[in-house]
Amino acid sequence: MSGWDPVDVFAEQPYQVLIEHGVSALLPEFLDGVDKVAIIHPPCLEHLMRRINDSLEQQVVSIGVPEAERGKTPAVLEYCWESLAEAGFTRSDAIIGLGGGATTDLAGFVAATWLRGVRYIAMPTTVLAMVDAAVGGKTGINLPAGKNLVGAFHEPFTVLGDLDYLDSLPDAELRSGFAEVLKCGFIADPEILTEFEEDPAEAITPSARQARLIRRAVAVKAAVVSGDLRERTSEGDKIGREALNYGHTLGHAIERNEGFTWRHGQAVSVGMVYAAELAHRLDLIDAGLVQRHRDVLARAGLPTGYANGAWPELRSAISLDKKSRGHTVRFVLLKGLAAPAILANPGEETMQEAYQAIAEAG
Repeated sequence: MSGWDPVDVFAEQPYQVLIEHGVSALLPEFLDGVDKVAIIHPPCLEHLMRRINDSLEQQVVSIGVPEAERGKTPAVLEYCWESLAEAGFTRSDAIIGLGGGATTDLAGFVAATWLRGVRYIAMPTTVLAMVDAAVGGKTGINLPAGKNLVGAFHEPFTVLGDLDYLDSLPDAELRSGFAEVLKCGFIADPEILTEFEEDPAEAITPSARQARLIRRAVAVKAAVVSGDLRERTSEGDKIGREALNYGHTLGHAIERNEGFTWRHGQAVSVGMVYAAELAHRLDLIDAGLVQRHRDVLARAGLPTGYANGAWPELRSAISLDKKSRGHTVRFVLLKGLAAPAILANPGEETMQEAYQAIAEAG
């Protein structure tokens, strides 16, 4: 891999993340000793699947799944298992997740559960998947009751983030992915925010600036995951991997309320503004940092508010959030820029007041 600059993830099973143009050409190097390869992908990426197939010596099994969150269901999971069984997959074989965050979540969970775990390689094709879903070892599917309620930790063998794949992404998809990039700026690396603010238009579109920001966001996630793979260290200011859930408590509730028709980044964007409003009302951050949330996310073309009157439904969904403990509602909030913390039970009135602040903007 000479000439490439990987991001190292020093977790239970160390691996590397490669974010470069043309890096997908390295895939054969990571399949040494593998007999069969299953490529789980949405139909829109059939052309990429065929290109990968042509580059490999192994027998390739194509498993097409629905796009986005429609693919993260128990029924689709069962279909993937049955496809592997029919192809005679063993522990010496490998699974590739080719697609956006929902596809890599699903493919990783298939790999985690097939024969109690087989080699998994993530090949993310969206900004969101490159900086979030494909890195870190979280896998899962959705249930009607909520998002990612069934899942497992299963680290990839490697992550190949080919920046060439971003060239044809729709504008809305690029902007959605940048919610997670900007999140990394708020929780850990303010330089991400500064560079984005210098030229938001260039940052959103495929460019050298976009590539730098994506790599910085991947480095943030790699550092956090290396220190806390399984979310075991968060309490108060001693926050580990849960810092990556900034904006996700309300964001997941919005996704559920919208029947998973909103893009993940859109929901997380609103969730981050809500978290900032909540932190401000608890005297953790000043009004200036709240406004910076609104300004940065709006310049990325992302929503900063949600429907007035939706709080009762969203509050009910928040109780099912994975960060909740029994009847204790827990939020990832900021105590300052790049200073995340866990706060439990901020109070029903305060939560509703913070929501009203974003409802008025929405």
